This record gives sequence, C-alpha cells and structure tokens, in this order.
Amino acid sequence: MTGRRTVRIYGNWKMHKGPEEALDFFQKWSLPPAGNRCECGIAPPFVSLVPLVHLAKEKGLKLGAQNCHFEEKGAFTGEISAFMLKEMGVHFVILGHSERRLLFGEDSFFIAKKLRAALQAGLEVVLCVGETLEEREQGREKEVVSEMLNASLGDVTRDEIVERITIAYEPVWAIGTGRNATPGQAGEMHAFIREVIDERYGAGTGTQVTVQYGGSVKPSNVEELASVEDIDGFLVGGASLETETFADIIEKTLMVKQLR
Repeated sequence: MTGRRTVRIYGNWKMHKGPEEALDFFQKWSLPPAGNRCECGIAPPFVSLVPLVHLAKEKGLKLGAQNCHFEEKGAFTGEISAFMLKEMGVHFVILGHSERRLLFGEDSFFIAKKLRAALQAGLEVVLCVGETLEEREQGREKEVVSEMLNASLGDVTRDEIVERITIAYEPVWAIGTGRNATPGQAGEMHAFIREVIDERYGAGTGTQVTVQYGGSVKPSNVEELASVEDIDGFLVGGASLETETFADIIEKTLMVKQLR
C-alpha cells in the first residue's frame, strides 16, 4: 500500500540555525528532487523562513514551520498565525510535537484549534502523537496515542486527513535520546494509528494517510525502519542539521521504498 501514499521526509531543526546558517545549508544542498511520490522538506526556526522561501523551491524542498497560533491576527505577543505563514510561502506546519505538549502545556484540544486554523489558511499539517516511556511501560501506549489522535483531529474531515494531514508517530522516549523504537514497535504503532483512523473515518481511510516515524532517526537505522510497510517516511530531528547526513537518510529511504 505504500505506493499509493506519499512518502514524506521532513527535517525539524527546532531552535537551531539562524538565517545565515540556514542559507549556508540550503546553498550546499545538492540532492535532486525526490519525485512525485516523495516530498522532502525542512522546518527551520521562524526567523529563517523568509530567506529560504525561494531557495527551497529551487532545491525541490518543501518549507515548513514548527508552530502557529490558532487566531488569524490579534493581541497575541510573540505569536505567528497560519495565515502569515501561508503568505510567506510556507507549505506545512508541525503541530502537537511532544516538546510543545510537555514544555509549553499544549493539550490535544488546544492543538485541534491550531490544526483547524492551519487548514483554513491553506497549509498542510504534520500532526505529532506519541507516548512517554512511563506510559509505554504501563502498557498504555495505544490508549494514549488513540486519545491524543482523536482529540487533536477535532473536526477534521475525511478528505482533509487524506489530502492535507501527515501523522508523525514520535515516541517521546526516543526523541533526542539516541534510542529509537524497534521496527516491530514502530510498525505495530503505525498499523494501530491506521486502525484508529479507520474507526473514525471509515474502513480503508487509514491506508491512504501518510504516517511518518520520528525519534532518533539516523543513517544507521533508517533502512531498517524504512523497510516497514506502514512507515511512510520520517520526521528527522538532529540528523537533519547536516546536509550530508540528511541527504543520506533521504537516499536510503528512497532506495528501500523503491522510489529511486
């Protein structure tokens, strides 16, 4: 079924690379566009978005943002709206990342408001879900991910989740820790996420949605993870900060998925 879904490999730079470093990265980028069945992109800090808009198009990379506000405009000091991102030339926005949930207290209902605003602005969304180590050790990982997914999706329609939303499964215990879920663990959760989508939107919907894996993805483990049928690409953190490392991850994924 992977052949019917778009494979997406996105880099999340988090709070790394100001405009100068970001431009340097893009100027060094030489990997050719991945083709119609795969999208590759970078989500830099807000301050680095504007300088990269035209270069991203030239390099065949989608440009993403790491967050947005749910209002179009108003007295929200320090916030940026989805409509501003769209006007800037941004393609997608990451919502629900565990760092936003845990460090900034964003719950799934708050994320659902952001998601609706992003869709209304014309952006695509990467919606992150994932359990903590404690929740997995308690055997609650599926319960947690199901609740998180259903609440975060809010009033999203079937067409919207199929055409404009990517789900990123990121086990919290594997983000930036050097640990990653085994292919078996990741594959089981990806398949479960599709089951949740089927229950919500009707049988067969889950097989149409792109589901990425994120959590200490690197060149040494990407081939094993990419070989899992239900993994449709990756949301890459630290390994996306260097052009050669990120390019290696992309090339290995495309080879395993037979897209090169």
